[in-house]
Amino acid sequence: MDTKKIELLLERYWEAETSLEEERTLREYFRGGDVAEELSQWKPFFEAQAGEETLGEDFDERLMGLISDEAPMVKAKVVSLRDRLMPLFKAASVVAIILTVGGALQAPWDSSWNTVEDYAVLEHDVDTVTAVRPVQAVNAADTQGDSLKVTMPVEAKD
Repeated sequence: MDTKKIELLLERYWEAETSLEEERTLREYFRGGDVAEELSQWKPFFEAQAGEETLGEDFDERLMGLISDEAPMVKAKVVSLRDRLMPLFKAASVVAIILTVGGALQAPWDSSWNTVEDYAVLEHDVDTVTAVRPVQAVNAADTQGDSLKVTMPVEAKD
């Protein structure tokens, strides 16, 4: 066979532009004994292809048989909305607990509340009405001077 024609077929073969008939021609050429010296490097490639078997007409059936025999059916797990949101609920509850404990721990930490007498005075003031002192604002139009003046009634000391 003409070497130029084979070189052309090889070029088209590497670019995936050959037909099945042209590929068969290449395989037959390289299987024969009279391969040109410059094309002998491709002989092992085409000889290896010649030994491959074709898929056959029942290939699909055989493949599906292998797949169905070996692969177990996997059932999908149903995930409810509650299950999907559970991590969010847990995080929200942790934040709520931290905020609650943090708020409960807020206490007057200054030294003015450290004596028993301070608590006694507070308890006495809460029991009587003196803890709530009325505030009376003065109308700015009625007085001369400071318009923001607020008067507090003076209590009589016992």
